Amino acid sequence: MSGPTEPTDAAAEEAARAHAFYGRRKGKPLRIGQATAIADLLPRLAVDVAQAPIEPRRLFDHPIDDVWVESGFGGGEHLIETAKANPSGGFIGVEPFVNGMAKALVAIHEAELDPRIRLHHADSILLLDALAPASIGRFYLLYPDPWPKKRHWKRRFVERDNLDRIARVLRPGGEFRFASDWAHYVEWTLKRVLDHPAFVWTAEVADDWRKPWAGWPGTRYEEKAIREGRTPAYLVFRRV
Repeated sequence: MSGPTEPTDAAAEEAARAHAFYGRRKGKPLRIGQATAIADLLPRLAVDVAQAPIEPRRLFDHPIDDVWVESGFGGGEHLIETAKANPSGGFIGVEPFVNGMAKALVAIHEAELDPRIRLHHADSILLLDALAPASIGRFYLLYPDPWPKKRHWKRRFVERDNLDRIARVLRPGGEFRFASDWAHYVEWTLKRVLDHPAFVWTAEVADDWRKPWAGWPGTRYEEKAIREGRTPAYLVFRRV
């Protein structure tokens, strides 16, 4: 019996790219409280993606109505405010950037949200691949890096393989919510999601994408965008 075939150079390169994280992982030195949160609290809240397939409701110690995932939560403002506003839900936040994770950990603990938030301190792809099919009700991608230079567009998170991943873990009727202040990335996302058979755009009038959805708490990225003269857009797609 022959052994497994070696991957071609092209296949190996594609596999490496699929799990690549583009961008900084660490910025300025952490404060003492933030470093302590990374060392002590993060291990207790971290999702073990090696335990696939993961049924996300089982990550929590008490009954949860639904689980929502936010990819790249920055400092955690939206994640935390959304968790506060939905006390029966469970949340998984994803953030590879150390400083963002540290800031969010401190705020999560101060808000006593430890029982309802779990965290993934790496690329979203690893989490999406580990979750069980049709196991979450909502996936947020808010103000992702737009990679504005054309040679970097391949780094954008919204592309067919990742849309397949999101579609796999969303249950029918679940939502993929996207916000960005870069018009080209909004157009890029709209085209690619509408070309995907698993999603429909829910907008019926212009205000459905010009204005934030109900309960939107705002983020520091949004504040910066508006301050610098860029206009955000808010897209909601439903899993069919």
